[in-house]
Order: sequence, then C-alpha cells, then structure tokens
Amino acid sequence: MKTEANTISRRKFLAVSGAIAGTTIVHPTSHILAGNRPGSRESVKKTRLAVVGLGIRGTTMWGNSLTKDYADYVEFVGLCDHNPGRLELGKKLIGVDCPTYLDFELMMRETKPEQLIVTTDDDTHDYFIEKGMEMGADIICEKPMAIDEKKIQRIIDAEKRTGRKCRITFNYRYSPHRAKMWELLRGGEIGELTSVDFHWYLDTSHGADYFRRWHRLVEKGGSLWVHKASHHFDLLNWWIGSDPESVYALGDLEFYGKNGPFRSDNCRNCNHKKECDFYFDITKNERLVKLYVENEKYDGYHRDGCVFRNDVNIFDKMAATIKYMNGVQVAYSLTTYSPYEGYRIAFNGTKGRMDVWIQESNPTTDANYDEIIVTKNFGKREYYHIRQGDGHGGGDKLLKNQTFIPGTPDPLHQAAGVRDGALACLVGIAARKSIASGVPVMIRDLTSLQPMVKKV
Repeated sequence: MKTEANTISRRKFLAVSGAIAGTTIVHPTSHILAGNRPGSRESVKKTRLAVVGLGIRGTTMWGNSLTKDYADYVEFVGLCDHNPGRLELGKKLIGVDCPTYLDFELMMRETKPEQLIVTTDDDTHDYFIEKGMEMGADIICEKPMAIDEKKIQRIIDAEKRTGRKCRITFNYRYSPHRAKMWELLRGGEIGELTSVDFHWYLDTSHGADYFRRWHRLVEKGGSLWVHKASHHFDLLNWWIGSDPESVYALGDLEFYGKNGPFRSDNCRNCNHKKECDFYFDITKNERLVKLYVENEKYDGYHRDGCVFRNDVNIFDKMAATIKYMNGVQVAYSLTTYSPYEGYRIAFNGTKGRMDVWIQESNPTTDANYDEIIVTKNFGKREYYHIRQGDGHGGGDKLLKNQTFIPGTPDPLHQAAGVRDGALACLVGIAARKSIASGVPVMIRDLTSLQPMVKKV
C-alpha cells in the first residue's frame, strides 16, 4: 500500500472513511434493533425520562430527537423550566404529552424519573445533579458539569452518598474523526506521546454568540475556559490517557465587551444596526423568536444581547500550558474572534507526529472528509480520510445510541462520568485561578480528586 505524501490507497480510504471511521471503531446496534437478543426493542422496558431546562439544547438534542429516534427506549414523564412560556412551548417542540413543572422538586416527587437530563444554565448544574440524585435518578448532564471547584465537590460527594451515576455528554469523543485519533495514539503510530499543540478558533459568528448570551458572565458559565474549553480538555484527557497535573494560563478581554466602539442592551433596540458588524437579527430565526423573544416577558432574558455590553467579564483570548501526570506537556489556546472556525492540533511522539487541521466554517475545500496526517521520523507520511457526519462530526448519534440503547458497547471508553466531567472542568478552573494569581495551579489542590498517571 502506498503511503508516500499526498497518496492514499483505495483500500485504506475505504477502511477509514466510513461513518464509524476505522477498523476497530465499532458501535454495533443493528443486532439490538433486530430484536434477536435481550435488549431488543421487543424486550426493553422504556426508561422514565425527565428534562430540566428547555432551551435549544433541551428541546432538540435531548428533546425532539429522542421522541423521533428513541421512542422505543425512553418515555418522557416530566418537563421543567423556570420560564412558563418556554415550558409550554418546549412541550410542543419536543412532541410529548407529559406533565410540565415550574417546581423542579415537585416534578421529581410526582413523576419519579429514572433518568434526569440537565440542560440548564451552567451555574445551576450542580444543584440539579445533586438534588436529582438524592431524589432517585441517574443524571445525564450537558457539559460543563459545574463551573467551580466547590460545585464539583458537591457532585462528587452526592454520587458517593447516593450511589447514583452522572453521565456527562461529551459528544466530541464520539466523532469518528476524533475517535480515529484516539485509535492511532493507542496503536503507537507515533510512539510514546510527549507533547501536544492544540489551538481552537471560534469565528465572528459562533464565537461572538457566546458574548451575546448569559455565557458572557463568568458567574453564569465559568468563562469560556469552562463552558467551551472543557470540551477540549476532555478530549485531551481522553487522548493522552492520563490526568492533568498543573495549569499555568494567561487570558484577557480585548475585543468584545467594553472594547467595542458602541453598545446597546440588545440588537433589536440598537441605534447602530447599520454600522455594527455584529448586528444579529434574531427575527429571521423563527425558533429563536418562539423560544426566547416571545418569552422575554417572563424573565427579561435577551437572546440577541449586545456583544459590547459593559457587563461582559469573560476572556476572549486564552492560552495555557498544561502538564500531565505521565509527563506529556500541552500548549493550548482559544481565540474567539477568528475569521474561520475550527482547530489545529499536533501530537508529538518518540516515533513521529500526527497533525490535524479542521475548518468548521469557511472551509478552504469542498471535501466531505476530515484528514489526519501521520508522519514517521525518518519515514513516510500517511493520510487518513474520515468521512464527515451530521451532528458534531457524526458524534451526536453515537452518543445517544450508547446512552439510550441497552447493550451498546464502549470499546473506546467514550462514556464519561463524574471523574471525567470534573477533570475537564478543573483544567479551566485552574486556568482562571492561574490568571488571577500569576502562578501555576495544581489540580490536586482543587477537590478531593487526586490525579492519576494512567487511565484506562
């Protein structure tokens, strides 16, 4: 098989370009759906499911997609949100006929769900996780698990105290492209891993959106070090196969917030619509209008907030050096005002290097695959082309299969629990603390979790 630069054999391409990407990345659910073994549709008892938080994520990823694709495995028994208008709309959008609640604990007492999906604002995750466990449910929580070390400790303690489990939905792990990278690293393609360069770029559309919403406040989302970058830190923890030991970081707010040339409360009421490059006309998005604009009267929340509001207090540029227990060093950065969205990552090993460059917006090519390049020391360069999929690179469907279809295997250790969720957040929390103090922060000093050299 030819492996020279710019070549890839047909056999190799077919082997790595399928929807599950790679010869050993297998999520076999067909035998379950066929009804020929325990766990089939005929024998599965539906899981009683409740949801708290009915924004975009709660009504789509963990809402109507479940009623559409997983109705044989789950049944919604309760929905909860603090906004009464969004609560009733959410019920319609999800397409269920179950009770709705403004009172969370009342919902838990009356409906007795087996699983609770938490998709509320980040600063409330710990309350709903802890109380949900105490009231008898296992938890499915959107990242980040929690925004500071005290909230993380509450969740750790609640899991030990109740015996309940919490799954953190790190869908990036399930993307076939990122799963193939895990495979190549585990297969020793570049030898022993020594360092990683990881740089993520948010564009002036998606990146700016974080500064419009409640995420702009560190007290709500823990800053993008936690809300966004916990995704990236979880990938690093999973790829590297070790726990983070220490973090030294820098960060600043130099583009959004008080740095803007003009400002308003929200875009609809702004006098600078014609001159502002960040003007966002929310009225063109029917779903956002129904979910947010029509329900502002209940909570005063503006989904089209001004990115230059003076109350923005999160960083818009960030960089960190992360040391892992197994000696791997990571150089990480996050930029929130790039002309394109995506990331560059390079893994350096004793036998070679693996490079990836993904542009998720404004791509330079029309290719329907993502590329991984492995270059051997004193050797050849090999290209892996992984076919792209819908929903975070094809990861969403695989995550939900594993979450809701009994018997779905986990050969790549993609299922993430409280320890995974905590460590992903703690890197970002340590980064915040390092910026404030000017010195490196040790992960072991933040919670009762003690970092380990090796993980399965």
